[in-house]
Order: sequence, then C-alpha cells, then structure tokens
Amino acid sequence: MGNVPGVKPPELQSLVRIQDRLTFLYVEHCVVNRADNAITITDKRGTVHVPAAALSVLMLGPGSNVTHAAISLLAESRSTCIWVGERGVRYYCHGASLANSTRLLEKQARLVSSERSRLKVARKMYAMRFPGEKTDGLTMQQLLGKEGTRVRRAYERESARTGVAWSGRSYKTTDFDDADLVNKALSAVNTSLYGVVHSVIVSLGCSPGLGFVHARDERSFVYDIADLYKVDITIPLAFDLAALEVADISSAARKALRDKMKDGKFLARCVHDIRFLFSEEEEDDIVTEACDITTQIWAGAADYSQAGHNFSAGSANDHYGDDV
Repeated sequence: MGNVPGVKPPELQSLVRIQDRLTFLYVEHCVVNRADNAITITDKRGTVHVPAAALSVLMLGPGSNVTHAAISLLAESRSTCIWVGERGVRYYCHGASLANSTRLLEKQARLVSSERSRLKVARKMYAMRFPGEKTDGLTMQQLLGKEGTRVRRAYERESARTGVAWSGRSYKTTDFDDADLVNKALSAVNTSLYGVVHSVIVSLGCSPGLGFVHARDERSFVYDIADLYKVDITIPLAFDLAALEVADISSAARKALRDKMKDGKFLARCVHDIRFLFSEEEEDDIVTEACDITTQIWAGAADYSQAGHNFSAGSANDHYGDDV
C-alpha cells in the first residue's frame, strides 16, 4: 500500500493495559481537543491535559464539544468514548469497543442461535436470581412464571418496608408523568440501569440486541442483564425515593443510582456475570489480557486461515498487501 498521511497508530502491545488505566473520565460543559498525545479538556476554569493511553473510557456529558483530532487520538490509544446524560447516569451511544477480539460476540451469537443453548443460558440467568433453587429441566414458561412471582413479591415486600402504597406496575413509555410517584421512580432508575448495563455490554464487544429471554429489540440483551439486578438494586431504591416524596423524582432516581454505583463494584459484577453466562463447562475462563489479534478468514471445514493471502491455486503464498 502507498504512503498514508498522518501518524501511524501504535502497536497494541505498546499500549497501556486496560487493567492499568483509569476506569473512566467524565466531562461536561467543555471542549475536548488534542495536544500531542494528550487529550485536552477546556472549560471556564482552564485546560487540563490527560494522557490518552491512560484512559479506558471518556464519558462526554451535556454541553461537551469534541474535535476530530481528539476522537482520532482516543481510537489510536484503544480508548473508547461514550455519550451520556448528566453525571453519566444515562447512556446514549458509544464509539469503538474496548474489546480487541470478537470472541465474546461470536459466543453470544452461537449460543442464541440454538434453542437448546439459548434455553441453557436463560436457565443460568434465572438460577442467578433464584439462589438455592434448581432451574434444570424447567421450560421458559415455567421460568417466566417463577420470575413473575418473584418480582411481585419484591414489590409487595418493599411496599410493606417503606409504607409506600403499591397497586401494580403501571407506566406509559410516551408519558412519564402519567403514573404515580413510585412508578415514576421505577421507570427513571431502571432507565439509568439500562444505560450502565448497555455501556458494559458494548465495551465487552457483545451485541446489545441478541437477547436470550428478551427478543426482537435493539436492546434485548440489555434488558436480560439488567433484570438480574432489579430486585436487589432498583426496586428497593425506587421505593426509598418514593417514601421521601422528592420533588424531582426523575433526577433524584438517576443520581441515587449513580451514587450507589460510583465505587465501581457493580461494573465488575456486571462484567463477571456476562462472562459467566457465556462460559461453558470445558472452559475455565475467558481470556481478558490484551493480545495481538491476527485477522483471519473462515475457510469452512478447513477452519480458519490467516488473512492477507491469495488462496487461488499456485498463489497460496501471495500477500494482498498491508491494507488487509
């Protein structure tokens, strides 16, 4: 390939490992630019330089403006960028994934494409929600019934604990205000939970649309994973907020969930749970270390072959070029 203008991106092995980077940096009401190999963040207080290679995720909040140069540097440094709501409690979209391999995505696609393996993953999800109870052999209808009973009892339990009246889950996606206080709180805090879970899923390189219980929605897998935590996290939180009768329940719900997750333990838990759901008996764990991934071509029964070669007869060793 001919000369390409610009600085050549660094090799993957020369970059700072993800585990040694800052987990994330949240910015708002500022301009994000580039100075050499640093990201500059400028607001009314001045300018701060942040080494791009030290970042895992740059979270752009309301009022943020980012330049082409800054995004290019983040991409070269294998740092991702996500656009979020105030204080990072709502996820909107993302840049490149943190994953350097499609291994998890391929496993997700394979597991969801077979009724047997899909049901197996669904049973694992429900087993995580019903500790001490066996889910082996249960059909999806039976699992859904058990989950419905569990959630109903959770609502009743939190209503009794907080003294907040509960008459059932009722809301309109098109009209947030057409609901009682506790239902508003549930809608707001669950939306924030979806945003956090969505961020984790895309950072791992998985598809948010390939769900195992939920289906045919662009966020099916987001709903699957979020449902693992609602009884423990969002339902009690929503009833607590409703009991306080706060004026702006939507804002209070988002900030309360943010405060509950700011220590980072939930993110680690969510990553672990996704990897566990995709794990299989013959595998002890999924590789998390950064490594060079050589692009390959699927060769059918011959398995995989290295990309960048001409596979026609007599040309097996011909290389296509550096652009492959």
